[in-house]
Amino acid sequence: RWDEANVEKQRLEEKQRAVRRRREAEAVEALEEGKDYEGYIPLWFERKVDTVTGELICVYKGGYWEAKDKQDWSTCPDIF
Repeated sequence: RWDEANVEKQRLEEKQRAVRRRREAEAVEALEEGKDYEGYIPLWFERKVDTVTGELICVYKGGYWEAKDKQDWSTCPDIF
């Protein structure tokens, strides 16, 4: 069972690496063309600047618990 789990772990990690490489290539291409590139946009959080510290933070914007209750993951990216 450990061997099977390790094979699956490696498959998922390589899929994540491939997505990251694709995003990085898209960012370089956009930069070369003088276009804006948003990059990864979190599904359940939004990036904001903390008004006290000035640091970039992630704030929960809702939706996860509703999706979980309905077992509707159609808005989620394919990570498997």
